[in-house]
Amino acid sequence: MSDPFKYPGNELELFQHAKHWKKYFSKQVRPFIKGNVLEVGAGIGSTTSLLNDGSAKQWLMLEPDEQMSNVLRGKLKDLPSNSTVQSGSIDSVKEKFDTIIYIDVLEHIENDSTEVNKAADLLQEDGHIIILAPAFQSLFSPFDKAIGHYRRYNRQLLKAIKPKDLKIISTRYYDSMGYFASLMNKFFLKQKYPSLKQILFWDKWMVTLSTITDKLFFHSFGKSIITIWKKLN
Repeated sequence: MSDPFKYPGNELELFQHAKHWKKYFSKQVRPFIKGNVLEVGAGIGSTTSLLNDGSAKQWLMLEPDEQMSNVLRGKLKDLPSNSTVQSGSIDSVKEKFDTIIYIDVLEHIENDSTEVNKAADLLQEDGHIIILAPAFQSLFSPFDKAIGHYRRYNRQLLKAIKPKDLKIISTRYYDSMGYFASLMNKFFLKQKYPSLKQILFWDKWMVTLSTITDKLFFHSFGKSIITIWKKLN
């Protein structure tokens, strides 16, 4: 993301209603969040509201879109007191962190390898980088293009861009039922944006079912992928 940056689309507004999905993925990443936290691409603050329970020493919301940064500042009064906002890209950050989070952000960054290497430089020893991103380039659709995605990810691609001084703790696919919904959209519906009704249906029924089927399929595929990296001593 270069600065100034303007975020395209209304993905953030639509998916803030995905309560079941947010609860599901938050369970996977929350155990790795501690200390000084950097959230890259904080958007409208939905991830902060979900994951920041006030136990972290500091939670810095980094947002390159100036308009969204102002929205975040307006929400500070409703967030834990450890929350702060900074406008700009990762190049503007100088301090070190114990946890760096990219939740549905890395796919918006053209030079993702450079980005995660810069993040690794800001990471304390034994710290974690948490990435949640859309999975499988074969699912890339008009929706991805409309909201500014450069790519979707798989295990191999994430492994290829992982900084050398970081170790993979886990990489798993999530939302196996959503995978089939994405296939349907790509080949049949071809929608640029899902409707709110579709989001709510997916969230209530398909995500709930995925919490079961993901385990049955051993997290071998899904609409999203989560990887956790740890910095070595």
